[in-house]
Amino acid sequence: MRTLWLFIAAVCISLTTSCGNHRKSADWRSSDDVHIAIDETFRDIMEEELETFVLLHPEAGMKPTFCSEDSALRMLVSDSVRCCIATRPLTDREVQVVRSHKLGVKQALVATDAFALIVNKENPDTLLTVDDIRGIVSGRITRWEQLTYTSGKRGELKLVFDNSGSSTVRYMRDSLSNGRELKGNLYAQGSNSAVIDAVREDPDIIGVVGANWLKSKGAAVINDFDDLDVKVLKIARKAEENVVGWKPYQVRIATGDYPLVRSVYVILTDPRVRSFTKTFFFFLKGQKGQNIINNNSQMLTIMPVQIKDVSIRE
Repeated sequence: MRTLWLFIAAVCISLTTSCGNHRKSADWRSSDDVHIAIDETFRDIMEEELETFVLLHPEAGMKPTFCSEDSALRMLVSDSVRCCIATRPLTDREVQVVRSHKLGVKQALVATDAFALIVNKENPDTLLTVDDIRGIVSGRITRWEQLTYTSGKRGELKLVFDNSGSSTVRYMRDSLSNGRELKGNLYAQGSNSAVIDAVREDPDIIGVVGANWLKSKGAAVINDFDDLDVKVLKIARKAEENVVGWKPYQVRIATGDYPLVRSVYVILTDPRVRSFTKTFFFFLKGQKGQNIINNNSQMLTIMPVQIKDVSIRE
């Protein structure tokens, strides 16, 4: 009988421990873990932000999910995560859904991002206008010789991007196609890195990537795109006689010369007064998070910047 009671007690302890562990893993919303969904376009710079945050808060468990912007926002609204990085704030309808979960919403602009148009090094073209890009995504321009400032290249023109649910595609649809569905010779490659690989191999395509993907992780801001193994096209706002095009350097984002830019937001729904998820939200807005963006990415921070002309005399 004593042996039987010992066996029953052991089973009860095992079940209690198992249930406790299950509750702990399931109740992530009250844990020290930071569950965050991140637009894959910002993977490199956000990995650096996460690494620095952990150094400052080693007890915080970072649980990032890198995915399309569409997926990231859906995860946030459905309460699968309580922090999100995206290029737009929540809509009124999405805010209502979040609040139906008894959650609040904090949204903050943390940077201005640019995306770049890239071609193979063998491609002789160097310049596109914004209207050229509109023509490509509307299906009006399907060949190289239709471009405003063509170098003589001929044949079918193809535009490749990351995936159909990405922030890049949403920008092209909303800002360049008046909200209409995209048409023409458009192809999804699955990721920004896959777009760059495709451009390296095919001189007949134009790739669309976040400008930050053109630098190595941990590298400083790019001051010269000419050393890359792909060519970054200049973009002009409009066609004119003495046309001037710009590349997505930080300074050209700051001056407003480069036209293909979008905002970057961090969105928080964590209702707790204190949590590492909320601390990370304020970290991205604060000086440490902003310095990482300013020094290690092509994006422009929300912090004030100074632009100086420097003359060098021999």
